[in-house]
Amino acid sequence: MSQGQSHSQKAPVIFIPHGGGPLPLLNEPGHGELIAFLKALPASFPAPEAIVIISAHWEEEVASITSAEAPGLIYDYYGFPEESYKISYPVKGHPLLAERLKALLEHAGIAARLDAKRGLDHGVFVPLKLMYPKAQIPCVQLSLVKGLSPEQHIAIGRAIAELRRENVLILGSGFSFHNLRAFGSEPDRDNLAFEAWLVDTCTDSATDAKNKARALNDWQLAPGARHCHPREEHLLPLHVCFGAGDNAASLIFDGTVLGKKTAALRW
Repeated sequence: MSQGQSHSQKAPVIFIPHGGGPLPLLNEPGHGELIAFLKALPASFPAPEAIVIISAHWEEEVASITSAEAPGLIYDYYGFPEESYKISYPVKGHPLLAERLKALLEHAGIAARLDAKRGLDHGVFVPLKLMYPKAQIPCVQLSLVKGLSPEQHIAIGRAIAELRRENVLILGSGFSFHNLRAFGSEPDRDNLAFEAWLVDTCTDSATDAKNKARALNDWQLAPGARHCHPREEHLLPLHVCFGAGDNAASLIFDGTVLGKKTAALRW
């Protein structure tokens, strides 16, 4: 991964729902639409040279980056069948990309650190195992930053957007709906209202980036916001994606997961 490496076509930026724990890999019926979507997704763009993935399941005081050559897996879920703790995904890390990512963040005035010990959590290996089952694309994970500031995570996305020109896929792995107590029932009014607001905010080509950023910074004011996100860690990977995107997003998944409406977006 060299700074001079350039491609005429930018790699996409994609925000995806990653499902509930390991359930997509166990073919749980409530994840059927999502499983089919994630398996088909890589065919819609050229194979990237590497992936930077921002998962909802890693928060640090400063932006942190996995830098191991062969990161292990973190089974950060509880009460699932024994087979879900034996899942393997022998993807390679990318220490040079980790260094590049750190440099880009620091150049933008964002504190960053490398972490050579941390493995990849289920927000990483579950969707990637469906997308790239052969684990052939090296992967680096970037943490969220504690405090969960929407503005800061948009800034992180802007800082790393240049990687797209180096054919690096930026993947936000979270959930546009994440109220654990409400999963399993039909889409409710708040779920539908917040989804409509979020998709419209991100995809409206008539609204400029400045106003989109203002709306996403104030996401808590949206209809149904706190019902859908009692805590916002599953939404903020989208903010990173928005920052790294340079235009209106397109809606690429508009389905249900565990009964709730959820979306995937591509920039």
